[in-house]
Amino acid sequence: MSPNTCWLCKIFRAEDNGISSKVSLEEVLQWSQSLEKLVTSKYGPVIYKTYLKTEHSDENIEFWLACEVYKKITSQRKRIAMARKLFTSYIQPQAPNEINIDSPVRKAITRNIQEPTESCFDEAQRIIYMHMERDSYPRFLESQFYQKLKHSLQINDN
Repeated sequence: MSPNTCWLCKIFRAEDNGISSKVSLEEVLQWSQSLEKLVTSKYGPVIYKTYLKTEHSDENIEFWLACEVYKKITSQRKRIAMARKLFTSYIQPQAPNEINIDSPVRKAITRNIQEPTESCFDEAQRIIYMHMERDSYPRFLESQFYQKLKHSLQINDN
């Protein structure tokens, strides 16, 4: 795929990460099987986030991915620091990247933030995953963004 003609290359060059030249047709086709395959693949999260930026909802994938990192933290000191960062970025009212979760979940996290556990964001993460699965993921699969990427890789494969 010529970097001069690839619309996706231009997007990624602007973000300076060069992913479009590395993603395979096989990986892109797997993304249509499930949201889980998309978000757990090598390049899917970055491409999905780029799409979500066009919908102004990239905070969802950012939060979901941050929760995946958070769950792996073993140091209590690091867990507290990251929990506070997640809270101020995504959970607290009027947060810069506030996610759409219901009030009881927000209140539970607010109560638990002083002594955060490995699972204190699990319910919020589940809700955000559900939002993506029901709303933005089907739109992503139908979008010109995904369709053009898939088509350009199919042409290159032939």
